[in-house]
Amino acid sequence: MPDYAGFLITWTTYGTWLPGDARGWRERSRGVKQARPLLETWCRNKQVHDAVLLRECDRQTVEAACREHCHYRGWELIAVNARTNHVHVVVLAGASPQAVRGQLKANCTRRLRRQADPLKAERTWSRGGDCQILPHEKALEDAVMYVLEGQ
Repeated sequence: MPDYAGFLITWTTYGTWLPGDARGWRERSRGVKQARPLLETWCRNKQVHDAVLLRECDRQTVEAACREHCHYRGWELIAVNARTNHVHVVVLAGASPQAVRGQLKANCTRRLRRQADPLKAERTWSRGGDCQILPHEKALEDAVMYVLEGQ
């Protein structure tokens, strides 16, 4: 058994998946919740700026930043897929999934702000994100298939 774990990590861009969303949403420590339109509207009204959508150049920058950071840390990046409003990463790392997620988000933000046509947003990402532990090879394979083919 390796001394690292596989993770499926997902985070969203700012303002694109708010609490109360009709697609379902997670409440910290309480799991998945049903739609609450009034809560979603309230959260949208509290946003400090418009929702952030990643352009094609931004998506390429995010994927490159994830690859470079994993290489730097010695983590094995299995799959990465940056979409217009979220990012999926499957990674083997000897750190907590929350630490991996935090470092990847920070590095992606730094790179987005330094690219030739910078992404100009006060906040790029939603707070937190989803971290799933992949406890065996089948779970890892399923996660890779989802990230690369299921989008």
